[in-house]
Amino acid sequence: MENKLDPYAALRYKEFNVFLLIRFILVIGWSMQFIIVEWEVYSLTKDPLSLGLIGLVEVIPAVSMALFAGHIVDQNEKKRLFVYAISAFLLVAIGYYFITSPYVYSTYASNEILTGIYLLVFIGGFIRAFFGPIIFSLVALIVPKKIYPNAATWSSSTWQLAIVVGPAFAGFSIAWIGVHASMGFVLAAIVLGLLLTVFIKKKPILNPKIGEPIMQSLKAGLSFVYKTKAILVAITLDMVAVLFGGAIALLPIYAQDILEVGSEGFGILRAAPAVGSVIMMFASAYMPLTKNAGKKLLIAIFGFGLSIIAFGVSSIFWVSVVALFLYGVTDGVSMIIRQTILQLKTPDEVRGRVASVNSIFVGSSNELGAFESGLTAKLMGTVQAVVFGGVMTILTVGFTSFKFPNFKKLDLTKDMNE
Repeated sequence: MENKLDPYAALRYKEFNVFLLIRFILVIGWSMQFIIVEWEVYSLTKDPLSLGLIGLVEVIPAVSMALFAGHIVDQNEKKRLFVYAISAFLLVAIGYYFITSPYVYSTYASNEILTGIYLLVFIGGFIRAFFGPIIFSLVALIVPKKIYPNAATWSSSTWQLAIVVGPAFAGFSIAWIGVHASMGFVLAAIVLGLLLTVFIKKKPILNPKIGEPIMQSLKAGLSFVYKTKAILVAITLDMVAVLFGGAIALLPIYAQDILEVGSEGFGILRAAPAVGSVIMMFASAYMPLTKNAGKKLLIAIFGFGLSIIAFGVSSIFWVSVVALFLYGVTDGVSMIIRQTILQLKTPDEVRGRVASVNSIFVGSSNELGAFESGLTAKLMGTVQAVVFGGVMTILTVGFTSFKFPNFKKLDLTKDMNE
């Protein structure tokens, strides 16, 4: 007999609520910081390439350090690592606060300031490599296994909401109080997040292989992902969808040249997927996505591909907004199902390494996706590039259904109760 779904199951754990609050504050701080840095770099250089470099400078250390970070997370106590990572993030924020101060601007040349900013972005990339595995492992130690799907929903929803609020708030705060004071706000947010960690208890280390040689440990993590087809397929599907679904990167071209709606229209287009995603994530707390999870994930990514094609061919503003809203809805569903598959199918002792593999796949394809969209737009034209991305996403779903027929039958209901 199926239990009645409790949409607030994870929220009944006080420690999980504290964790969500910390995550919300940190993601707002991190996303604000990213927008302020972009603004500042462009103000200093007036060069679009310098903006592209920000992503590249961050993703290189984040991806190259990821597996090593996963090994460290699996070998150590998670709460302590969480505190260390937030403290490192705080030091970077202090660096940004200093480098955007009037004193620095009156003392140093703009190319020296720029070098300092890129250096901080690079260090931030190293820290980012640790955050994913720490958070993924910590959630699993805060709530019991049967609550994982609900915890994944709330954790993803919180992240998505912060990703919407942070950049919007950054835009307003730059206009109201300037770059330096905005960095001060980010600094205050991180300090608050750090202080709240006192409400999270120390966690047991569940890895039986403490002190395992690093190469052996990394090999074990990679071979676990390769052997566990549910995880491998979920990560690969997401990577391909992110890689070919980079239509968002071309929004400025659509707003200015195709739909001709100016900056206000651009703001609406930019918000539409985020609104769709947030609504879907909160709604999914009331829906059992664990039943027939494989089939639901494939349908969601198929819908994601269709919404990209609809957006690509549309020349009517509100049709484009609806297509982007549906893009967000389908992306929200696939994100929650993917997180749930990862949480339920990964044993505690390899969580850090599995989260690292996931962040290499998905994290790098985020940056590469924006690059792929830009490149195909240059080669084929903007509309053709977006449609090409949607078609490739749909073809990937078809290929996955054919190559891994068992994935369609994936059901996570019994994994929850093990």
